[in-house]
Amino acid sequence: MALLNVPSTKSSLLVLRRQLEFAQEGYDLLDRKRELLLRELGATAGRAALARESVESLLARANAALREAQLDAGSAAVDRAALGVLPVQTVKIKEKRFMGTRLPLGSARAVKAGFYFGPGGTPAAADGAVFSFNAALPGLAELAGLDTAAARLAHELKKTQRRCNTLSKKVIPDRRETIAFLGGTLEERERDSFVILKMIRNRLRAEG
Repeated sequence: MALLNVPSTKSSLLVLRRQLEFAQEGYDLLDRKRELLLRELGATAGRAALARESVESLLARANAALREAQLDAGSAAVDRAALGVLPVQTVKIKEKRFMGTRLPLGSARAVKAGFYFGPGGTPAAADGAVFSFNAALPGLAELAGLDTAAARLAHELKKTQRRCNTLSKKVIPDRRETIAFLGGTLEERERDSFVILKMIRNRLRAEG
């Protein structure tokens, strides 16, 4: 805490009191925002954890099918066959706002198709791998959006916490201390003025 460099006047005292009231209101709002951000961050992180668990299970199944196809036909054959597979996925990203922070919402879907590979030397496991990777796509899009949203919420929470700390540890205490100092100084001046005025009145009476 430190005294602010302001004139010791009643107008300065009034200005500081208004500043203190504004700072306290700002702190209350920021503290509420911090609570809401923390709650939303926890909820988003929880949804991300569930999405990650589901995606990891689907990707494990897809990778197992891919390894099986590579063992059956060889990696080179599977790679050559994969070049002929046309992408049939659609990915969309929307945004919502929460406490001024833009949060992405990822979604995706794979267009249902028949078999991706022809019968010419490519094992059925290759089609199984494609189906499994496509099944994981919606979860991956959702997870990407949730992870990004969590990162943005954490960043905004950190900024809000810094502002709360500035108000509670610097702005508000400095003004409170200065208001107390000015109040004491002005009261002392008023007492001195009263004593001087009383002395003048007594002298005038004595002379009269």
